[in-house]
Amino acid sequence: MTDLRPLAWPPAPIKTERLVLRESEARDRAAVIELNASIEVRTYLGGPRPRAELERTVPAVPGRRPGFFVVELDGATIGTIQLDPQDPARPGHRLEAGETELGYLFLPEAWGCGYATEACTAALDWFAGALPGEPVVLYTQTANVRSMRLAAKLGFTELERFEAYDAEQWFGVWSSAAPLGAKAAILS
Repeated sequence: MTDLRPLAWPPAPIKTERLVLRESEARDRAAVIELNASIEVRTYLGGPRPRAELERTVPAVPGRRPGFFVVELDGATIGTIQLDPQDPARPGHRLEAGETELGYLFLPEAWGCGYATEACTAALDWFAGALPGEPVVLYTQTANVRSMRLAAKLGFTELERFEAYDAEQWFGVWSSAAPLGAKAAILS
């Protein structure tokens, strides 16, 4: 199983044309709670989680683990990107396709501006540099048109569709053999 823990973490912040991907800090807690309590953000992820539960359970510094990036625009947190081990208990999992799964959440006010494409491209480029040749998988509901478009822009190839959680699911894979060439640079 691909394990990000041995990698030097956190990496230096990754700067794109408009964004910074960085390690989570205490100031990101409110945004992480908002992302997970949002009806819009969680529409295709099982629905929003209760805010009171999130207030109790989200740690002071959320997502402090290898593969968890906060996405920042002009100093404000607008989303998160996760590169996590694929859950073998998940319906439709295929570990032979790749052990690391890409996940992302962006606040609705950041939608439609290309930030998800820019940030995910930078995260995938970082992953390709850290673990050359390792594939990344992505699951999304086919009803999630935005996520389907993003998967195509990022270069994910469809492996299959299946039914789970009362909806048609899409499963694809991305390979670092064809890097995206993000305009990302490590901040000095």
